[in-house]
Amino acid sequence: MRKVILFTSLTLDGVMQAPGRPDEDRRDGFAHGGWATPYADSILGSVAGASMATSGGLLLGRRTYEDFFAVWPNRPEPNPFTEILNTMQKYVASTTLKEPLPWYNSTLLKGDATTAVTKLRQESGKDLVILGSGELAQSLMRRNLVDSYVLLIHPLVLGTGRRLFGAHGPTIALRLVDTTTTSAGVVIATYHPARPAAAA
Repeated sequence: MRKVILFTSLTLDGVMQAPGRPDEDRRDGFAHGGWATPYADSILGSVAGASMATSGGLLLGRRTYEDFFAVWPNRPEPNPFTEILNTMQKYVASTTLKEPLPWYNSTLLKGDATTAVTKLRQESGKDLVILGSGELAQSLMRRNLVDSYVLLIHPLVLGTGRRLFGAHGPTIALRLVDTTTTSAGVVIATYHPARPAAAA
């Protein structure tokens, strides 16, 4: 059975919105886009690279998929993630997109996303990684379908922005299984559910 791994950047107050670029996601007037960029270092890059290299595919929501597609196919080498993201299998949760999807190796998840992900978890193969895609991640958390949380916790408080763990989210008990601290003070914390994720 494959596992679902949530890999995401957060601030200390739990904001996950627009870590990469100022124009990445301005919903609700968010003005702090690109907040994670100053904290990038070789340790962070190494952890992200190792996660991608062992992944069997990405789980993406529509907004994240379209944002990544606007950036990565046109990003010049030698960025180490360009080839990985462009060639890796991408599963996209959307009720508005239609096939064929424009980015290489992209598959639209049919019907309810949580049901589709449950079926993917039944298959043999490498694990699936959720990047960004807050609404998809929250849907999977509500159904107890996330097997591992890799949270890149940045030493920054924004006070505003969309959060991974919202006010009306599920109660989730987690146990810490690993930590790494980067030179910039980012704590990479890996958690597993205290109770096993839902059986396929």
